[in-house]
Order: sequence, then C-alpha cells, then structure tokens
Amino acid sequence: MSFSLNEVEATAKRATRGAGYSWGQAEEASKAVRWLCAQGLDGAEVLARLLTLGLASELAAHRPRQVDGLWQGDGELCPLSAGPLLSDSAYLLKAAPVEMRDVVAPELLLPFAANAARVLKCWVSVEIDGTLAVTDGDHLAVHGVLPAAARRVTVSQGVAPETLRSRHSRAQPAPGDWDVLNRFAHRTYAPATEESRLLGAGAGLSDND
Repeated sequence: MSFSLNEVEATAKRATRGAGYSWGQAEEASKAVRWLCAQGLDGAEVLARLLTLGLASELAAHRPRQVDGLWQGDGELCPLSAGPLLSDSAYLLKAAPVEMRDVVAPELLLPFAANAARVLKCWVSVEIDGTLAVTDGDHLAVHGVLPAAARRVTVSQGVAPETLRSRHSRAQPAPGDWDVLNRFAHRTYAPATEESRLLGAGAGLSDND
C-alpha cells in the first residue's frame, strides 16, 4: 500500500478525532504523522497503536501534571498531550533538559521536538530509553531502535549528527494499520438521513424513470 503524505495526513486527522481526541489534537496528530512518514518512519503504525489504547476516554490522566521538573501524569503520558506542550515550552530547553516518564508511542514526540528545534534554531535531541534521535526541525537522525513505549524520555539541546535519514514523499503503511485508522476515521462520518439522500445526487428516494 502506498499513499501520498496528503492522504496520510487527512486519514490520521479523522482517525484521531474518531478516537475521541479534540479536533485541535487531531490536527496536531495528523501533522506529526505526516512528519514521521516524511522521515521514512511508520507514522501510521505508531498512531494506530496509540489510538487502540483508548487514552482519549480519560485524557486528563495522561497529560503532564506540571512542566516544572519531571513530566509525568497520573497514568502513562500520551504524546498528543505531552508533545504540543513540549512545542509550546521549547524555551525550557535553554535552561535544562525536559525529562518525561512512562510515555506511550514516544516516537510521536519527535515531530514536536522538531517544532521546538525550529523555535530555538538549534538541534534538539530526544533520548528514548537509550535510543537517541536528533532533529533540526526538517531533518532527523536516529541511532538505535525506537521502542513502542518508554520508561524515560529526555529532551535537550543537541548537536548536528554525522548522518541523516533520507526524506520520503509517500508512505507505505501496513494494511492492518491502515484499516485501524480508517475504522476510527469512519466514526466521524455522519450517517445518511432521508434529507441528505434527497439532497444528494440521483433520484433521491424514488425513481420515476
């Protein structure tokens, strides 16, 4: 399966909303997934895995309780809550690293670290349980295998890596992951009504031909 980044972004947005996140968070998620796919990472798989956890039903428990000091929640941290906060709090990295605990789908933090790098105009490193990723906002280097969940994530100002990942213009999600996203996306579609059918193309509810 091969899709344009525009297709992936649109599907990710509807899927995130269908999973119970706000439209604002869905917008953030869709751009994050697109950025990951552009870096050659499987953003669709990461989002599908996150949405199946059902964190949106009690999202307050999965966002950082504070930004001063250690970032942790009452439950596992959701990257769609911690990530935008990281972007908005990029200035904190000038003073000290940001440390997070118990993050699910931590790969989704990388696009938000990229936003912070653009704001600060520097390289930003994200260490995820020993795996190091470095970005300047547009490019990415990853040293190691990114885990599905992380006990510890440390975000700090970094240095330019020697090699960078190649950029991609299309995504190739696995059929199962794409199906998961589409199932969530379908929750945002309004069911057909008699009025909508009458307003649609064709003969409506009767056929006099």
